[in-house]
Amino acid sequence: MTTERVYLRQPEASDFEAWAALRAISRQHLQPWEPSWAEDALSREGFRRRLTWFDRLRRFDQGNGFFIFDRRNDTLLGGITLSNLRRGASQCGELGYWMGRPHAGQGYMTEALQACTAWCFSELGLHRVEAATLPENQPSQRLLLRAGYKPEGVLRGYLKINGAWRDHRLYARLLSD
Repeated sequence: MTTERVYLRQPEASDFEAWAALRAISRQHLQPWEPSWAEDALSREGFRRRLTWFDRLRRFDQGNGFFIFDRRNDTLLGGITLSNLRRGASQCGELGYWMGRPHAGQGYMTEALQACTAWCFSELGLHRVEAATLPENQPSQRLLLRAGYKPEGVLRGYLKINGAWRDHRLYARLLSD
């Protein structure tokens, strides 16, 4: 997937150093919004587990993981993961995303999210794509609105974030939107 300023591709083992460095300098920026990090979260073994999980998602048609890169210089900017892919009558999946602190607020994620959403509809044949955000995460909510997602309600105790079960606001975009 390619946009004006970014491209998305599946992570590779050779991405480890750039990924670990970006996550390390972005830790304080990311941790309030994410599940608790494992002690070895930034280790090579932790990265291998992440790649294995992405591979399993793809192989079993449950989702896919992508890294986001700057087209000008191939700098790693962040990532998007499609998970909980549901087929049959639902044809739905959930997107999660993160942007490294140095690159946040520059519109990269808007482009990446729009491209990934379009890919979900065109390549995977989904009818619905969902994303959930903590109620206080205003930047993420604005991002979803810019990308054409609509607010749908509150999911009580939806995800364990930073050690606590937290409510989330659900947003979704339909193929027909």
